[in-house]
Amino acid sequence: MPERSKAPKPTAHPTALTAILARISSVRDSLGNTAQRIADFIVAQPEQVVYMSVSEVAERCSASEGSVVGFCKAIGANGFQALKISLAQEIVRPVHMIHEDLEPDDDVATVARKVFQSNVQTLHDTSSTLEPATLKRAVRILRKAKRIEIYGIGSAATIAADAHYRMLRIGMNVKVETDSHVQAISAALTGPGVAVLTISHSGSTHETVTATRLAKEAGAQTICITNFGKSPIRAYSDVTLVTMARETRFRTEAMTSRLAQLAIIDVLIACLALTDYDSAVKTIRRTSDILSLKRY
Repeated sequence: MPERSKAPKPTAHPTALTAILARISSVRDSLGNTAQRIADFIVAQPEQVVYMSVSEVAERCSASEGSVVGFCKAIGANGFQALKISLAQEIVRPVHMIHEDLEPDDDVATVARKVFQSNVQTLHDTSSTLEPATLKRAVRILRKAKRIEIYGIGSAATIAADAHYRMLRIGMNVKVETDSHVQAISAALTGPGVAVLTISHSGSTHETVTATRLAKEAGAQTICITNFGKSPIRAYSDVTLVTMARETRFRTEAMTSRLAQLAIIDVLIACLALTDYDSAVKTIRRTSDILSLKRY
């Protein structure tokens, strides 16, 4: 069980924290031993914390994820993500909230060059770290599944929708859910023979972690595309495909990582098509003929 904090209830609104490091220091002595370790780690290394997942902080502090979340609430944040955003606002230059490589006086040409370079680097890094054996396992799970369900929330919803469209084009039995309530219901009604593909940049979003857990508990096989090697969703993922976006993890909206997610989807689709080549080509031709009716 997570250790209970002895700190008084916060009076500040959880989304309006200011001087977060000073606040942590001021309440540190009123916390329990575990919470004090978390506080000391955050105050000592705030620049690292904004790039970490809740699982990574818990591991570094010899604490549970629940203790980290409890600590966040004890200091007035409504969760670990809110804490990271507050930290970032305090220690990160404002322009880096837009993009890590930019300077306020960059002209259009410089912005374009920096953003493209960052995107190319993300694709290169992700490609170099993808393990063929892991990809092969993910493809095997998807190909053998009687039905595939794809989950994504927020910026991941568009990636999930794209994956759904691409799988339909090669004849897969697939559906996508981007509403958190429908995700939970759908996941609970999966079972053996169903494969679930979850897309989550942080791997810590409550809705997608819950949906993946429910699917896993129902007997489905689960695959996750995430930017964090260590995150809560890993506990419910049979196969994890990790993107390597360098962008700051405190942002609520992943930007560069979306390109890496799309690239992984492209790889999965291509591999799935090749495993049943004749059928996939036939289906692509048929769907292309159908789509041609939509054009003048």
